[in-house]
Amino acid sequence: MYESNDKMVSHPDHYQSETGLEVIQAIEAFTFDLKGIEAVDTGNIIKYACRWKKKNGIQDLEKIMWYTQHLIDHLKNLEKETI
Repeated sequence: MYESNDKMVSHPDHYQSETGLEVIQAIEAFTFDLKGIEAVDTGNIIKYACRWKKKNGIQDLEKIMWYTQHLIDHLKNLEKETI
């Protein structure tokens, strides 16, 4: 696994909790059984939800809404295809 010496690349503060849990660990745990766009959208929702307060504030919250709507639209389209 590639490990950068630059902390802003390998372990940025806005992706770590106060206890040292990293967002990538949460993303891996909650998307391990998802595939394709469902994994991507879910991972991005988690990422932006975890970092919004430390990084881009409202913009990150808006990104959560965008990825959530994208995932909802995707799932609704899948439902239509099975009807």
